[in-house]
Amino acid sequence: MRRPTLKMLVPAALTAALLVGCSSTTDSTGTTGTSSSDSSGTVIEAATDANLTVEAAMAANTAAETVESTWDASAEVTITLTGSSATVDGDGVSVDGSTITVTAPGTYRVSGTLDDGSLVVNSTSDGLVRIILDDASLSSSTTSPLQVTDATAVAVVLEDGTANSLSDASEYASADTSTETDAPNAALYSTADLTITGTGSLDVHGNANDGIASKDGLVIESGTITVDAVDDAIRGKDYVVVNGGTLALTAGGDGIKSDNDEDATLGYLYLAGGDVTVTAGDDGLTATTDVIVGGGTLTVESGGGAGATVAADASPKGLVGDVSVVLGGGTLLVDAADDAVHSAGVVSVADGVLTLASGDDGIHADNALQITGGSVEITDSYEGLEAAQITVAGGDVSVVAGDDGLNAASSTEDATEDSSGDAAAGPGGEMATDTNALVTISGGTLLVDSQGDGLDSNGSMVMTGGTVVVAGPTNAGNGALDFGGTFEISGGELIAVGAAGMAQTPTDGSSQSFVGFTLSTTEGDGSVVHVLDADGNVVASFEATKDFSSVVYSSADLSSGEEYTLSVGGSVGDDAVNGLSHTGDADGASSVGTATAGTVIAGMGGGGAMGGGGGTGGGGGGRQRP
Repeated sequence: MRRPTLKMLVPAALTAALLVGCSSTTDSTGTTGTSSSDSSGTVIEAATDANLTVEAAMAANTAAETVESTWDASAEVTITLTGSSATVDGDGVSVDGSTITVTAPGTYRVSGTLDDGSLVVNSTSDGLVRIILDDASLSSSTTSPLQVTDATAVAVVLEDGTANSLSDASEYASADTSTETDAPNAALYSTADLTITGTGSLDVHGNANDGIASKDGLVIESGTITVDAVDDAIRGKDYVVVNGGTLALTAGGDGIKSDNDEDATLGYLYLAGGDVTVTAGDDGLTATTDVIVGGGTLTVESGGGAGATVAADASPKGLVGDVSVVLGGGTLLVDAADDAVHSAGVVSVADGVLTLASGDDGIHADNALQITGGSVEITDSYEGLEAAQITVAGGDVSVVAGDDGLNAASSTEDATEDSSGDAAAGPGGEMATDTNALVTISGGTLLVDSQGDGLDSNGSMVMTGGTVVVAGPTNAGNGALDFGGTFEISGGELIAVGAAGMAQTPTDGSSQSFVGFTLSTTEGDGSVVHVLDADGNVVASFEATKDFSSVVYSSADLSSGEEYTLSVGGSVGDDAVNGLSHTGDADGASSVGTATAGTVIAGMGGGGAMGGGGGTGGGGGGRQRP
């Protein structure tokens, strides 16, 4: 299949950071990006900059066609369906038994029932064809009951207060229903730009293939639309734009799809408003270029949800944008058997309320993932956030992961990986470092609850701001912090609690100091720890949610070279957020260790080799990606 050269929006500074160790290409616009080739040899450019807003992403795409929302009611042509045929009052319509054909632009009001036939739009003249469904029910045992074979553009209007339905054949008589032809393959099928509007309802049954399909663009402005389809529920080749309405979609394949692979400014999906519920056997929303969410409410279940068992060759994801997924508003609830949000390029989260459950990654981007705002709650995942470059610059983020909470691992990394996806040992037993992998935290709040590594980078990590709380692993083979290069911290507040076996601290010499404590015994879930200064004052208190034997803490309140004490007991303060407070009560707490700020404790990673094993991070998890 021919694939497009995909678009990118790449600031020079980020490009330089992302392309270390990568081959680079320049397209005709001067845009730079990483490249690969498909089986046909076509060069595919993947987006590398996740600093995208909804407005920027939409500006890079071809705008959707718009249609007139008003018309002259006196000029309407009336089509009354009579079961096996129809009667017509007006011009521009021909009737041949159970086939009713609209042959000219205009407005046509359709009512009644067509038991086994088709309403066909075949208008060769320029102009809009407007079909008003006014308590109309159409079905066919041989083909699509409502099909557009030729028109400049078509609007389907759902009359206020009416209930309408479409049901196609379970097997088409003679037409090829594949997506590669212009033959009808959906209960509502159009070769022209299609708009659905109005405040009535439409019930669609796609018994052979898709429910609603356009070979050009598809815009849904309003209406109550229910689709049950054997394959895709809603498909627009050039784009699908949902501005409003209430959609309930059930699909054996994808819920909503846009699949133009010949134009980098098309093949996108934009949810601007409405209330959309998708239950899909495969992907919930999928686009050859961009999936963009700017508003509305979207609920997706794909592949049976996070706890489902799927076939080895299946990968049902929630949202999939081959170039980008841009989330800039609305409410998103995803329960996916594979990744909840996935892009072969980048993912940008600028706003919105996201609740995600996944059988694999909560959010995955091959190149870059950036969160600058909104609320992101990953309630279930194998790995929470995964990309070559992960940036948390704002928002409220919480992650529950069966393996790594955050995992920076490049899909084109220079470092050799072992069979688990972790960076493998190089010559002399030293752990290789992925120079393309980076975790950057500069703002927002981040809470990680992981059974594997908490913050994991096969390359390096940088923290300049924000608040990070890591409830890390209880097994000694993982660490709350795990990196292969350096971890430089210059701002923000970090507490990382977990097992001591593979624990690391920030890199020695970081401009903001830190303390690291290893405990001689394991403390239990619910224990309260306090970091105390030399005068016994509480610097920070934390209530653990699982067993731990290592505590790493960094904030601007620490002074390099000063001695600090870790005590267990007492209580956290009323100001506690994610278990971390600064007004805890350490009365009666027992000292379990001391540390000098800015000093790497023997046996901890801290930018050097760890005693007994090395401190490089886990990589892409233990699964083969589909």
